[in-house]
Amino acid sequence: MSEHQNPTHSVELLRTATNRYVARNADGAEVAFGRGEGLLSPVELLLAAIAGCSAIDVDTVTSRSTEPTGFRIGASGRKITEDSGGSRLADVNLSFHLAFPDDEGGRKAAGLVDRLVRLSLDKYCTVSRTVEHATPVEFETEVRVGGGPATTNR
Repeated sequence: MSEHQNPTHSVELLRTATNRYVARNADGAEVAFGRGEGLLSPVELLLAAIAGCSAIDVDTVTSRSTEPTGFRIGASGRKITEDSGGSRLADVNLSFHLAFPDDEGGRKAAGLVDRLVRLSLDKYCTVSRTVEHATPVEFETEVRVGGGPATTNR
């Protein structure tokens, strides 16, 4: 496996209230999420990220031929609890529902969809490939109490 030098992606998460957060990227784009009415949960955000990554791959290529008349992707997964007590998603599924005009461009775009979806999931979608490859997650903590010094752990 060769790894190419690619930019690092990052977001900053800010707590706005109990169980309410905003994730912000370096360009200032934001998404609110958390636990509660009107919010996507972190698990739902993960499903949206997987679906969104493949959506971009498919949309970029098919829209060169024509604009879709319908473009919807359902993303689902079943939360399971492992013997260790930890939880994760299993049986993650993407369901593509696309429609194109009945003309030459539409037929061309429609004919590309299955191949594009497979390429996205097998090669191009960074999000689904990261999940499939069980990428380790590392962390560090810095905690302050009052005006005292920070305690940092890795």
